[in-house]
Amino acid sequence: MSTQDWRGKHVTVAGLGVSGIPAARVLHGLGAVVTVVNDGDDERARAQAAELEAAGITVRLGDGATLPAGTELVVTAPGWKPDKPLFAAAAEAGVEVWGDVELAWRLRGPDSPPWLAVTGTNGKTTTVRMLASILEAAGLKTAAVGNIGVSLLDAVRGDEKYDVLAVELSSYQLHWAPSLRAHSAAVLNLAPDHLDWHGSMEAYAADKGRIYEGNTVACVYNAADPATEDLVREADVVEGCRAIGFTLGAPGPSQLGVVDGILVDRAFVENRQKQAQELAEVSDINPPAPHNIANALAAAALARAYGVAPAAVRDGLRAFRPDAHRIEHVAHVAGVAYVDDSKATNTHAAEASLAAYEPIVWIAGGLAKGATFDELVRASAQRLRGVVLMGADRALIAEALARHAPEVPVVDIERTDTGAMPAAVRAAAGLAQPGDTVLLAPACASMDMFTNYNKRGEAFAEAVRALA
Repeated sequence: MSTQDWRGKHVTVAGLGVSGIPAARVLHGLGAVVTVVNDGDDERARAQAAELEAAGITVRLGDGATLPAGTELVVTAPGWKPDKPLFAAAAEAGVEVWGDVELAWRLRGPDSPPWLAVTGTNGKTTTVRMLASILEAAGLKTAAVGNIGVSLLDAVRGDEKYDVLAVELSSYQLHWAPSLRAHSAAVLNLAPDHLDWHGSMEAYAADKGRIYEGNTVACVYNAADPATEDLVREADVVEGCRAIGFTLGAPGPSQLGVVDGILVDRAFVENRQKQAQELAEVSDINPPAPHNIANALAAAALARAYGVAPAAVRDGLRAFRPDAHRIEHVAHVAGVAYVDDSKATNTHAAEASLAAYEPIVWIAGGLAKGATFDELVRASAQRLRGVVLMGADRALIAEALARHAPEVPVVDIERTDTGAMPAAVRAAAGLAQPGDTVLLAPACASMDMFTNYNKRGEAFAEAVRALA
């Protein structure tokens, strides 16, 4: 849509917050008549509303269910569930619903940079940041955007000129982005998550698969996760777009993989039947845990799809430093390593984290979000020296441990106050032996006891430092 098309257009923005406020401001700046609706009416929402109203934007607090009269388009925050009454009213009125990603896509200029997009149940942020590091090592102007970093709206509407964007997209964002068409995209993995939002695993996978629609160069999938390859097969892509797999084993043609500690490309070479290109060493990846090597391969595949040279892949991976609370080494105390993976908020992420160490004293628990833990415990039982459980749904993990690892000692932390994490760390230290790893990989959300996973990780690190 041109700038002219927005003048006088009545747009309802659903939700205040990190996506709603920028969307409202951008649309207002384009001349649209903007009304923001929000379920909440607390002190923070009133302060945000006051700022928008001072700019000439109408805000309606405490009622996110009713479609304002005259609405011609709804732009929603990604977290708003599809079954909200507002969207039913929009459908009945024949009004389209876009997310902030869809809005950013529609507002791109004619010289807008291509998008290299990443989704998956776990590893999205790390992979996108690795990709951005590789692109920067190639001398390209880029940014990690979308579900992290720079706002997509800022990236497409701001004064900064980019060569290419590394874009993280959640299943929520993809649900509301029907016209997105990336240069190349990757689905890292698929495991049950956010099913309360999507309604079923099938719907969740379908929304993840939207990222492949219209890809022009490469659809990158995880060879160890057939569901991701299935999504590639189902996607409607531009003719000539290729399916590119990544694997922790030796790669076949049109794949990236690992041979004798070397990351190898057999996809973007002249003769992929007979040739392979060395990209980097496993030791260039920080940390070189199996799931992080997979992240690096996916990032390398997208970079290579964009034409990045092998040396830039190596240099970008060497320069990359992971974000906090993602398998982050905190300290060694009395010969025991303490590792913070508070970001492991579901069983799939926790299983990947547990696979990186042995033997382990595992700190777990929190809000299960409907998850079950039998498969996770069964897969990890042989690595466990002991387990410390905390949080609202810790009993579910305890029951799985009793079924599949009855010989592993378990400490139950009943308290939920600020002393719970120090108590958990002290209990873990009591179970650990020199050479062990005490691993915070909760397999659960944090909101029962902490504001977010960052605060949970910070509490863990503080308790470890107190031990030292």
